[in-house]
Amino acid sequence: MRLIAVTRSVLLAAALLAGTGLAASAQVTKSHGLAMHGDLKYGPGFKHFDYANPDAPKGGEVKLEAFGTYDNFNAWILGGSPAGVVGSTLDTMMVASADEPFSKYCLICETIEIPADRGWIAFNINPAARFHDGSPITPEDVVWTFETLMAKGHPFFRSYYSDVAKIEKTGERQVRYSFKTNTNRELALIVAELPVMSRKWWESRDFTKPLLEPPLGSGPYRIENFEMGRFVRLVRVADYWGRDLPVRRGQFNFDAMRYDWYRDRTVALEAFKAGEFDIRVENQALAWATRYDSPARERGLYKLEEIPEERTSGMQGFVYNMRRPVFQDVRVREALTYAFDYEWSNRQLFFGAYARTRSYFDNSELAARGLPSAEELKLLEPLRASLPERVFTEAYEPPKTDGSGTLRDNLRIATRMLREAGWQVKDNKLTDPQGRQFKFEILINSGSQFERIILPFVENLKRLGVDASIRSVDVAQFQRRVEAFDYDMIVTTYGQSESPGNEQRDYWMSEKADVPGSRNTAGLKNPAVDKLVEQLINAPDRASLVTVTRALDRVLQWSFLVVPHWHSKVDRVAMWDRFGRPAITPKQGYIQSVLWVDPAKDASLRERRAQQR
Repeated sequence: MRLIAVTRSVLLAAALLAGTGLAASAQVTKSHGLAMHGDLKYGPGFKHFDYANPDAPKGGEVKLEAFGTYDNFNAWILGGSPAGVVGSTLDTMMVASADEPFSKYCLICETIEIPADRGWIAFNINPAARFHDGSPITPEDVVWTFETLMAKGHPFFRSYYSDVAKIEKTGERQVRYSFKTNTNRELALIVAELPVMSRKWWESRDFTKPLLEPPLGSGPYRIENFEMGRFVRLVRVADYWGRDLPVRRGQFNFDAMRYDWYRDRTVALEAFKAGEFDIRVENQALAWATRYDSPARERGLYKLEEIPEERTSGMQGFVYNMRRPVFQDVRVREALTYAFDYEWSNRQLFFGAYARTRSYFDNSELAARGLPSAEELKLLEPLRASLPERVFTEAYEPPKTDGSGTLRDNLRIATRMLREAGWQVKDNKLTDPQGRQFKFEILINSGSQFERIILPFVENLKRLGVDASIRSVDVAQFQRRVEAFDYDMIVTTYGQSESPGNEQRDYWMSEKADVPGSRNTAGLKNPAVDKLVEQLINAPDRASLVTVTRALDRVLQWSFLVVPHWHSKVDRVAMWDRFGRPAITPKQGYIQSVLWVDPAKDASLRERRAQQR
């Protein structure tokens, strides 16, 4: 059953135009939501998302951790280390549900209007929508936000929204985006993601500069207090305009949230065990397996839970910066993958907690497996001149070992590949024809605790004659260097969703390789990839999206941009025993916004902690 409501007048107009050839472009749907492909899960008049408890009690204060530091509140420009929590204070036109591949529902908007070909979208703003100072959210605010981000914001915005032709006020409470193309189905959804900022508030401030005060917000929380670089305390807005909307009901239940910034993850873990903050999402298997024991845990004061998730894992790995001459030969990049012993690392360092990542879209139907299908070949054959032959003839698999720590066979393969690429070993050093040793640096941020994982890789590289070293810098310097592409190799993640789209331009397209701050961290420039990315963005239906994503995945796999790492299929969450959580977990896994402080548990925990003292 189709859940998008179509107005009677629209149906009548479409009927009158039938047979004229104009019906498809004239038919306009008016709706409470929009799906990327297919139908919406939640129909008109839905009460709340299934994974939110509408009866969750409001109240309580929660303490949370943040990592690194921050120096300003402008999260939309290049430079500085902004406090990510500022996003909690600003509403967007629509919000995504966590139990669908890619669907959005009205928040600031009351309804949307969109033609069948998605050549534009209009948002009808809810007359109740307000900023925290009581001023209404207007079409002028929306237009100013978009135009400012495109002109003065992070370069990412100019790429992500490059297919927007114009934005304009088209009614007292209506704003309309017109698109350069009617084939980019995602565009209507992603313009709805933009936070709407107050034009009036920003008029007296320079948007291009770091912001030393919290901006005027409109969301469920506002920043009450902060100490730059150390903490931020947010309080729930008692008269928040959207509190009773279906997309907000049962969420944002804490009266206050305090985020404390930690520069060292080990220190943060000890602080959690001491009760300095309440919730910790653990991303290190070693810490999860060995470092959470304490008298408080033995008494059940905090608990560990593995929450299943079905998210697309994306790709994490050691990323080569192909702007560096040493990594421009694909044979070299492939050879070095043989020096990483994942099986040993998983057994010795991760307690067998991970699965090996082999696809940029792993843990989903989007991942390329086996040889290309007939549908994929239709996309790949015209691009054959720009593609490795193995895209067509082999199924990619990362190198494997027996997990014993002995890599002789793999290192022999690597040595042969390096020799074919013009490198040779002299006096235990891998050198080029000019006698220069193969040398590079792996850049990490000082609090990442990745050093113990990288060191075995470095030692294996040394067995090949490669002089690899680790450079550890603070978070701010790491961010600056990554934005400037000032590194040889980094550890990074290309996050993916079940519905990839415009963000792929920033990851892979040639034009982004030289744009500071872009996410094309590998420096990839390949016309075939550019073509596939555009085909992915313009995929007309889910089946086409899956096909072109798999084709793109194959090309990326055989380009050897990274030494692939691993992924987990659960969220590891440690919580002090004072919270309630809905019975239903969405496909996206753990979601903090649906938790609440359980009064009975909270009182019991306070009593038990008092007894412990």
